[in-house]
Amino acid sequence: MTGRHARLLVALALSCATGCALLEEEPGDSLLVCRSDADCAANEVCFVDGCGDPGQDIVVEVTPNPALGQYAQDFPVGKLRAEQNLQLFDIASLRGTTLRSTAPPASSSTASRPYSEPLVVRAIGSSALIPGVARYHEATLVPDNGQWTLPVASGQYAVTVLPADPLVPPLTTPGTVFPGEALSLEWLLPSAASVLPVQGTVTRSGGAPPGADLAVEALDTELRPLSQRVAVSPSTGAFTLALPPEAASASTVLLRVTARDAAALLPQQTFPVSPGVPLPGPLELGDFGAPVRVSGRVVALDGRPVVAATVSLQGRVGGGGSFQSAVATTDAEGRFELRSLPSATEAPLELVVVPPAASASGLTLSSAVVPREDTVLPDVVCVNRRVVRGRLLQPDNSSPAPGVRLVVEPVDVVPGRLLPPDLASETLTDANGEYVLRLDPALYRLDVVPGENLPRVSRFVSVLPTDDGAEQPVTAFALQRGRTLRGRVLSSTREPGVPPGLPFASIRFYRVVNVEGRPSSVLLAQSVTDTLGRYTALLPVR
Repeated sequence: MTGRHARLLVALALSCATGCALLEEEPGDSLLVCRSDADCAANEVCFVDGCGDPGQDIVVEVTPNPALGQYAQDFPVGKLRAEQNLQLFDIASLRGTTLRSTAPPASSSTASRPYSEPLVVRAIGSSALIPGVARYHEATLVPDNGQWTLPVASGQYAVTVLPADPLVPPLTTPGTVFPGEALSLEWLLPSAASVLPVQGTVTRSGGAPPGADLAVEALDTELRPLSQRVAVSPSTGAFTLALPPEAASASTVLLRVTARDAAALLPQQTFPVSPGVPLPGPLELGDFGAPVRVSGRVVALDGRPVVAATVSLQGRVGGGGSFQSAVATTDAEGRFELRSLPSATEAPLELVVVPPAASASGLTLSSAVVPREDTVLPDVVCVNRRVVRGRLLQPDNSSPAPGVRLVVEPVDVVPGRLLPPDLASETLTDANGEYVLRLDPALYRLDVVPGENLPRVSRFVSVLPTDDGAEQPVTAFALQRGRTLRGRVLSSTREPGVPPGLPFASIRFYRVVNVEGRPSSVLLAQSVTDTLGRYTALLPVR
């Protein structure tokens, strides 16, 4: 790690440590650490994690132009000034070297040759500085004498190479890509003679061939891939996998059988096996039955139909495999119909109902016994979402803030509940600055978007389950005053004679916070540069 990168990470650590103590009187079930700027010192404002200097501890993410291979760069910006130019680094990239071992099995030799056959490079990770901001890149490449380059966003990655040859195992290497730098990684693929072959067959109940489009892959006990995902012969069920030689020392390897088409009405099943020895027999999917039609009706607590709810079935089926149905949508009478595999005799499937965001009915799970024939389920009665009520004030902390848009996003579970899907729930405050939301139990980030003249404000709210239908109040909080930040996004790689400003670059200013001991991030402002690379953003000020 260079000295510059060490200073970046130290700056981030300091940003996570700033803030003020919690209020002595916490606002009930809601997680609000300060109510307004009046609770803070003269040079501070009330952020979601407490009081802080609005000009410091900010991380910016700039995305110049992904279509040209110019991906996101994130870096602390220090103490903000009214005129804040953002000087970008060079393009970040992965520089890979893929080699194929030529050493005989069990040899200590490192002899190899460049591997220049086609392969897929998949980089999955997240920003190193902004928690919760995902990174994903994938490309099919043909290495030149074993060498290849892939432009990426700065971040922390697990980088996997998947050769087009299914008999070459995939390999994964972790690494962190810093803005303006190339991360060099090397993969030594095992020789053809040293891979660990796994051959077997997949059958239905009684040894019948699968007669369907299936695939098999090998995973370790932490579900990381050890082999390519290869096709199963529909007529014979035969397959061949190639595992890296070190897999022979594992006590257990998991062979996962899945449908190649995610919409197929087939189960997924995982078989633990001992590597290095022949499989004791075929991988039998068992008697999971033929697809059946399942219909039913979704109603609210008052008996009225729940319209436009999504409905799906999931769980164990016959033979021990698992199944996930396609999603159906309820009609004007609350009725739905979908196709499913029958449930296992020892356990029902789980019916998952997700009403639309505007509905008073909430996320509901119920048991569904699905026999080996078309069936009509009993009516599903949805639980109610909890009413969350609060009030938004102007920056003076006394006048109501009417007509302000609030957007709610679930960010974490509460104990014993599933994470609700992000339904883009939003509302407007009324003439008194009051708002009402209907939410499933979860931890939510409440983003207030007041418009052009005031900056964004965010709060975290825990919506807890209740059996008595009681409303959950959120303590009133205030909008913040804003200051205009202007500048240019500059690049040192522009050609001579071309203005240095980067046009149409996306800019996001974040504050890194801790929520219940977990790092998180809050978007403070976002902007897009004009044709000359100029931007304008509105950030909070005391």
